[in-house]
This record gives sequence, C-alpha cells and structure tokens, in this order.
Amino acid sequence: MKLSLQLFSARNYTPYTDVIARLGDYGFDCAEGFFGNFAEADATRAALDAAGLTMPTLHVPLQMLEEDPAGVAALCKTLGTQAVYAPWIAPEMRGSTSAEWEALADRLAACHAAMAEHGIPLGWHNHDFEMVTLADGGVPMDILLTRAPMIDWEMDVAWVVRGGADPIEWITKYGDRITAAHFKDIAPKGEKTDEDGWADPGTGVVDWPAILTALRDKTRCAVLVAEHDNPNDFDRFAKQAIAHYRSL
Repeated sequence: MKLSLQLFSARNYTPYTDVIARLGDYGFDCAEGFFGNFAEADATRAALDAAGLTMPTLHVPLQMLEEDPAGVAALCKTLGTQAVYAPWIAPEMRGSTSAEWEALADRLAACHAAMAEHGIPLGWHNHDFEMVTLADGGVPMDILLTRAPMIDWEMDVAWVVRGGADPIEWITKYGDRITAAHFKDIAPKGEKTDEDGWADPGTGVVDWPAILTALRDKTRCAVLVAEHDNPNDFDRFAKQAIAHYRSL
C-alpha cells in the first residue's frame, strides 16, 4: 500500500511544487491531486518527477467528468494518474430521497463508462452526508455502490466516522470496492477547534491500527492518502502522518 498525501491539505501553503519537493524529502511515495493542480499540470508533473513521487490518484469534479472526459484523460496522462474519484457534490445537488441518489449513481455510471474508454477507472470519494440515513430509509453510500456496481470507492475514513458510521462495518461490506482510502483523524470533542476539529493521523480518536489492518486484509486499497482539511501547520501534519503510518 503506497502512502500518498492529498494536496488539498496544502492549499494554504503553496506553491504546490515546493510542497511536493518536501513530500519527497519526508518519504512519501506519491501525492493525490485536485482541481487546484489542474492549471499547472506540467509543473506539477515535473515536481513529482524531481521528488521521485507519482500521482496515481486524482480528484476530479463531477461536472468536468461529465462534460470533458477526454480532457480528464489527457490530464491523467500528463500527471501519470491511474484512477480518478469524484470527490464531492454541492449541498444544493444532494438528494433527500433514495430516488435522487439513484439518479446520481446513474450519472456516475455514465462517467465510469466514459472514462473506461480511456482505460481509467472511476470511483467516488465520500464525506459525512453519504452515511446519514434518509427519511425514506435509504443510505446514500449504499445506494451509490449498489446502483452503480462498476464504480470504485475511495473511503474517507474520518468522514465515515463523522457521519456516525463504523468504518470496519463498511470495509467488511464493501471491501471489494475500496481501491484507496483517506488517512485522517478527528480530535477529541472540543479540541483543535482552530483546525475544524481535525487531527494529525495518530493523534485523534480514529482507531487507525484496527482500520488499517482491515483495509489491508479486506480491501483492494492500493493507496492510503494522508489528509487534513485545515492544518495550521502543514509540515507538522505531513511529518506526523508518515511517522504514524510507519508505526502501524
């Protein structure tokens, strides 16, 4: 399992080329890109090559996947990316019924087919809202994975926890769909409010020893992606992430 880092974590610590160089120094295997890196794809690739890193996974907005799959494929070729994940959907686009989430699953299935023409698998990256049971009894994450059985899943473990669900149960149920996972942590209640309640991996409440064992034993997870949504010290977070991963 390769250790990566989602560059969204460094959006307040740019330029990304400098961040990528430090990731190489710290011992990461790779980095995960997002839309903030698209305009500088060539420079990003050059920085990755110089640091001895790769970018096997990429977050791509749903609208871009629907409107320009060929452009996404070209971007993946530039960056050396092997798999893409739709990372999020705006609140006004989230359904409140199972039927609406089934419609989203159908859109993802169509995106998967479009990207498959370029040999690139497509998956979904969750937040907390997909784990919350709808008024009609459906669970959005269940709906997406069952209605669109061809898509992969990049499990954001800490968001699963924030959504009130048990990551181990979801890993057991859908392990064959999980091809990447986000390595992040949650601070004890009331702590690290200046970092939106997130914590560096291994310093919070998420049971990473058990979860990483389950990911290794029960899934196809090939990339573990360190992430912190709002670190007040990026280098502290990155160093702690790799130290904790090496201890597990």
